[in-house]
Amino acid sequence: MVRQLLIRGVTLLEAPGRPPRQADVLLEDGVLRAIDPEPDVAGVATFDAEGCWLAPALVDPHSVLEDPLQGRAETLASLGEAAAAGGYGTVALLPWASSWRDRPERLGWSWPEPMRLLRWGSFSVDGLDRDLAPHGDQLAAGACGLAAGATLPPLDLLERGLRLGEMGDRPVLLPPRDGSLARRGFVRERVEALRAGWPLDPPGSETLPLETLLSLADDLPAAGLRLMNVSTAEAVARLRRHGRPPLASVGWWHLVADSGGLDPADEGWLVEPSLGGPADRRALIDGLADGVISAVAVHHIALDAEEELLPLDQRRPGVAGHGLVLPLLWEELVGRRGWRPEQLWQALCWGPARFLGLPEPALAAGTAQWLLFDPRRSWRWEDATDGSLAANRPCRGRPLQGRVLACGLSDPGRWALAADRPS
Repeated sequence: MVRQLLIRGVTLLEAPGRPPRQADVLLEDGVLRAIDPEPDVAGVATFDAEGCWLAPALVDPHSVLEDPLQGRAETLASLGEAAAAGGYGTVALLPWASSWRDRPERLGWSWPEPMRLLRWGSFSVDGLDRDLAPHGDQLAAGACGLAAGATLPPLDLLERGLRLGEMGDRPVLLPPRDGSLARRGFVRERVEALRAGWPLDPPGSETLPLETLLSLADDLPAAGLRLMNVSTAEAVARLRRHGRPPLASVGWWHLVADSGGLDPADEGWLVEPSLGGPADRRALIDGLADGVISAVAVHHIALDAEEELLPLDQRRPGVAGHGLVLPLLWEELVGRRGWRPEQLWQALCWGPARFLGLPEPALAAGTAQWLLFDPRRSWRWEDATDGSLAANRPCRGRPLQGRVLACGLSDPGRWALAADRPS
C-alpha cells in the first residue's frame, strides 16, 4: 500500500542562497513527490506543519564507529538508525577502530538507501603514524579522503604523504592537536577550569600544531587540507588572520557547552579536543557565523554502559548523540543568538557537504534526503527510541526543545507526527 501524506503550511529551506518560503509538500512512502502539488489530493492524509521547517537532511563530516558488527557501544545498524532519527542522511566514518580501517578490504561498509555512509581512509598504517598507508588503494576502493588519528602525525611523515600526492583532489583531514603538549589535561586552561581544579590542557596543544598545518597549506595549496575539531579562541583568531585558511570543522558539543556552564556531575567533560571556557565557545560560534569555520561535526564516539562508569581518567574521551545536535544548536544559535535557520543549515548541512567535497544538498522531487523539524516540540532523549546503544549521550534528564518529527531516511511508521503539538 502506498502511503501518502500532505504536509500543509511548512516553511521550506530548499537550497543555499534561496530564502525560506511557505509551501505544501506531498510525500509518498517517505519520498518527496511534489512541492505545492496540484489541488487534486482528495483522500490524502494531511499534517498541519505551521511553525515547522522542511529542509535537506544533515551531513556529519566525521564520526567514529569502533566495531560495525558486534560493537557493545554502537553497531553499524544502530548508528544508522540513530543518525536517521536525528535527521542525518550522510555520515562520514573515521578510520578509527579496533581493526583500523587503513586498507581497501576494511572499507566495505555501507548503509541501505537512502542513507549514505562515507568512509575516510587512513593516512598511516594502523593509525600509528610510522608508515604511510596505501593512499591510492584506499581512494580507489571508495574512501572519501584520508584522515589522521586524534593527534597530528610527525611532520616528516605528514609532508612525505602530502608531497606524494596520491590523494589527488580528495580532502585530507588532520587534527591541530599535539598530545604531548596537553600534559594529560582534559579541560582547556582557562580561569573557570583553574577555579574548579580540573587537569589543564594549555591552548598551545592546539595552536602550535595549527601553525604547522597552516604552513603546509601555504606550501601545498593543492593538497586539500581539512582541519578537524578546532576548539580554542586562539585558533579561531589565527585562522581569521591567515586570510585563506583550510576548511575547518568544530565539534557540536564545543558550541553548546563550556567549562563555565557545565555542572561538575554532567556528562560531557571528557572530550578531545578539550572542552574550553565561555570565551572559546563564543569565538567558535563567531567563527562559524562568519565562515572561518566551515562545518559542524557530530564526531560521535560511543561508550557502552560499563565503560561509562569508569573514572574520567580511565575512559576514552567523547560524547555521542546525533539526535541532540539539531535541537540543542537550534536552541543555542537560533533561539538565543538570533541566527537565521538558513545559517544553521549552512553549518550542519551545506558547509559539511562542501567540507567533504560533495554537492550541496537541496530539496527536490524524488529525494528522500529531507527532514521535518518542529522547534517547539518538547521531549527527553530517555523517552526517544532512536536506536543508539551509546551510554554517553549528554543532557540526561534535561527537557529538550525542538525535535525531528519525520525524515525520509526512516520508516514512516516511526515518525513523531502523531504526538500533540503546542498551539
